[in-house]
Amino acid sequence: MSKPRKDQVGTSSSEPLPVIIIGNGPSGICLSYLLSGHAPYVKPDATHPHPLLQRKLAEAAGRCLLDQDLDYLSEGLESRSQSPVALLFDALLRPDTDFGGTADSVLSWKRQEERAVPHLVLGRSPPGGAWHAIEGSMVTLSQGEWMGLPDLQLKDWMRGKRRGLRNSRATAGDVAQYYRDYVIQKGLSRNFVSGALVTGVEMGTSGPKDPSPLFRVSGILTTKDRGQRPFSLWARNVVLAMGTFDNPARLGIPGEDLPYVHHELSALEAATQAGTITPASDPVLIVGAGLSAADAVLYARHYSLPVIHAFRRPVDDPGLVFNQLPKMLYPEYHKVHQMMREKSVPSPSPYEGYCSLPQHRLLLFKEGHQAVLCDPHGHHQVLGVSLVLVLIGSHPDLSFLPGAGANLAADPEQPLSTKRNPIDVDPFTYQSTHQEGLYALGPLVGDNFVRFVQGGALAAASSLLRKETRKPP
Repeated sequence: MSKPRKDQVGTSSSEPLPVIIIGNGPSGICLSYLLSGHAPYVKPDATHPHPLLQRKLAEAAGRCLLDQDLDYLSEGLESRSQSPVALLFDALLRPDTDFGGTADSVLSWKRQEERAVPHLVLGRSPPGGAWHAIEGSMVTLSQGEWMGLPDLQLKDWMRGKRRGLRNSRATAGDVAQYYRDYVIQKGLSRNFVSGALVTGVEMGTSGPKDPSPLFRVSGILTTKDRGQRPFSLWARNVVLAMGTFDNPARLGIPGEDLPYVHHELSALEAATQAGTITPASDPVLIVGAGLSAADAVLYARHYSLPVIHAFRRPVDDPGLVFNQLPKMLYPEYHKVHQMMREKSVPSPSPYEGYCSLPQHRLLLFKEGHQAVLCDPHGHHQVLGVSLVLVLIGSHPDLSFLPGAGANLAADPEQPLSTKRNPIDVDPFTYQSTHQEGLYALGPLVGDNFVRFVQGGALAAASSLLRKETRKPP
């Protein structure tokens, strides 16, 4: 089987690849590892703590996991994901992690060249995807051990770098570097193309005698010398493995495009480093009540910047993410929640320079750095601010798909949403239920944690390997 060559990108290649993966974050990296001939087997002497799963594993002793019935194996497993294969792979990689255990994985890995499926992984940034865009000192929401990929634990990598976890969590900078090093250490670099912006995916068939799907993937490649050139590739299967950080959610109000209004924490970082915003400046207005907004509050407090924090929900709303995080593991986020609660009424507190405005809606932004809000009683309030951060979530950029991918959603009549209306896939192959040959992984299908996106890669790899096995010579 011929191997893909990175120099195919930047040309108009008519030879179709078996697989093109769009997105080079954890989902894409894990799938590339599995498609590169790395095969998981249950260790002969391993005993899984889950009795039913152990019995099923024993029934197929010595058989590669990619060749087994993932539906059967995953039946009866429960944890923090709705995906059965995500639960299965997580249970095999981290057998008792939900109970605070540190048992080793029951899997061993074998390099089997005959299982390799030629593929390319296209991404705009270096391997690791959006992790390279996150401020490096931020700590991960998940425990550090849950950020690792198959056959190279994050803690082992960090030990080699003489680094350690912070309260069992890693920094975003370490995670980004780990993913980049993973691709190198596992010999996957030849499959990864950085600087590739996909602008179109056209769906068709191979021809009148072959009804199987064929995709044309086109875009712009930015080279190392910062030059740009178009590329066009053909593939029999396309995997969507992007995250959700491409398009920050917007309020949709007048003035949101004014230069002092931003939608990414990096804008505050840049302003702080440039000295344009200081503790003597007007307050920074942070909009939102999720973890991104909390990260912005923590960052601003670290630099002693005055903060006004506005959000639509009541401070005691059980739906706030802070109420779902254990206090012992996430003390800094619970500190923000405490600030939100205590500074929502005028009273003495240790949080000077911070003001919380629950149940407030932004109405418009005006020239002259002024924000107009509406309080719970319908009264309008005008605030002078130095900078605004609107951090209310984000959406994937699927503009390169026909109809921006709306027809792929679980409910095609409603807007595609990673939380409420994700791409609809078969839970045991991760192939789209609406388009043969098109797969989706990670947040696009509701798997939002690195710990669980790997199960989708396992399901997709198993399906793609079966297709290659059935393909006539």
